[in-house]
Amino acid sequence: MHGAASYGWLLVALCTATGAYCLLRMRSAVEEQRRAAGGEALMGFGMAAMAVPAAAFSPPAWTWPVYAGVFGVATLRALWAARTGAHHLHHLVGTSAMVYMAVVMAGSPGHHAEHGAASGVPLVTGTLLLYFTGYVLLSGVRLVPAGKGGAAAGWGDRPELSRACRLSMGIAMVAMLIAL
Repeated sequence: MHGAASYGWLLVALCTATGAYCLLRMRSAVEEQRRAAGGEALMGFGMAAMAVPAAAFSPPAWTWPVYAGVFGVATLRALWAARTGAHHLHHLVGTSAMVYMAVVMAGSPGHHAEHGAASGVPLVTGTLLLYFTGYVLLSGVRLVPAGKGGAAAGWGDRPELSRACRLSMGIAMVAMLIAL
């Protein structure tokens, strides 16, 4: 990822923490929660790996096609899940964005930032930026407490924490698309 190293390390920390929490959510008693948490853990750790600053570690050229393949499979899984409910469409967009970023990074191995050339297809990048910005704003509003009290749930079953997890990944996606 291009940009300042400090931003990259902050994204690595955010995405790693999000991925780790999603692994905790996989212990939920609800099967749908576990399945969603697994996909979100993959996204979190994949985003963390992509966000490592190029100055600290330049991955070998074969890394980006591997990322594209892994997230391509995740995209197909999200597409299959989207046939049962529209709430899976966000996962489809997210995994597709990861494939897009991996393909762009495969085509521009880190030298564009110094020369000022843009990476990626501006229309695709802009559309993804608009989508994830809207998602972040909407998710942020949904996190505002509604004043409802309820029984304490386990760490994996707390809806506000899973929303916060998705919000942090949305914020990281916006940052990564801007730095692309």
